[in-house]
Amino acid sequence: MNADIPSPAEAAEVSGFGRLSATAQWLLLFVLSVPLTAVLEVIGLPAGLLMGPLLAGVIVGMNGGTIRLPGIFFFVVQIVLAMMVAGMVSPNLVSTFLSRWPLFLAIVLSVIFMSTLCGWVITRMRILPGTTAIWGSSAGAASTMLLMAGACGADVRLVAFMQYMRVVFVATLATLIAHFGGHQAMDQPAAFFSPFSMKSVALTLAIGIVCGLVGRHLRIPAGAFIAPFAVGSTLSLTGALAVELPQWLLAISFALLGWNIGLGFTRQILHHARRALVPTILSIVALLAFSGLLAVLLVAMLGIDPMTAYLATSPGGLDSIAVIAASSEVDISFVMALQTARLVIITLIGPVIARFVADRA
Repeated sequence: MNADIPSPAEAAEVSGFGRLSATAQWLLLFVLSVPLTAVLEVIGLPAGLLMGPLLAGVIVGMNGGTIRLPGIFFFVVQIVLAMMVAGMVSPNLVSTFLSRWPLFLAIVLSVIFMSTLCGWVITRMRILPGTTAIWGSSAGAASTMLLMAGACGADVRLVAFMQYMRVVFVATLATLIAHFGGHQAMDQPAAFFSPFSMKSVALTLAIGIVCGLVGRHLRIPAGAFIAPFAVGSTLSLTGALAVELPQWLLAISFALLGWNIGLGFTRQILHHARRALVPTILSIVALLAFSGLLAVLLVAMLGIDPMTAYLATSPGGLDSIAVIAASSEVDISFVMALQTARLVIITLIGPVIARFVADRA
């Protein structure tokens, strides 16, 4: 289905930017993104290349925009981000997890419990139907939760609203904490067009694309990210692959990810979710506060950097957290170890938890 063509139901409500052609909307989105990104970059905000386009996407989406990022572009974005993180992972990722797995497991289960509790409360208040609130509050990868929610009969539009609302809150708060906590942005615009090895870049992308396709074919949760990340990290750590990606490609990927998230916020979805808006925001705030407490616990017990601890305990999304971590001076191995563990565990036990809680709600 063409992402630029609104559904019949939406067509009747086309207004604002929606009256423009798809080409004009994309041009407007680009024009809005440039100054927003420039401002965030100038003030030294980490992940400004993500947050600027995200804000532009929200503006276009909330004002009637009907464009959506085609699936193939989002697939490539996940590949690029996965390989980027794979090249930055240090040799101690596995040892970091194995040496502290009881603590990591306790933290992951705590976040899952808190997110499930929030969904249970919303369900008990009869604000949303069936298991919708459970899936919408679930602290897993948004795309994975949407697929699993649809398979279980939940309202996918409401689940998408809750999931991406949390992603925006998490990304915004993490970016602000990084900035005001003294973590300066690591993006280097001057190096965007620096020389690179075409052979290394081609090999990096080829391995990522093949692994991403295999991950999707095998239906691995968030397979387009996890599979390239796992294989790329292994090859990089063993010296079999020198991961190389030009800065301009990373900048484009950050922007596309921001657009993909921001464009998901439309008037139609907000109207559909109006009853759940305040409870959803309150549940997100509660979950973020709880994650903050877990981060404080990590700092106290392990003596790690507060920003590393917060990103590691943040409840998704995996791709946006990866971008922020890569744009800040943090221990990305620690962050990805905990984030990956959470994604795997919630994917394995998510359906069971959703059905269990829904039956008792």
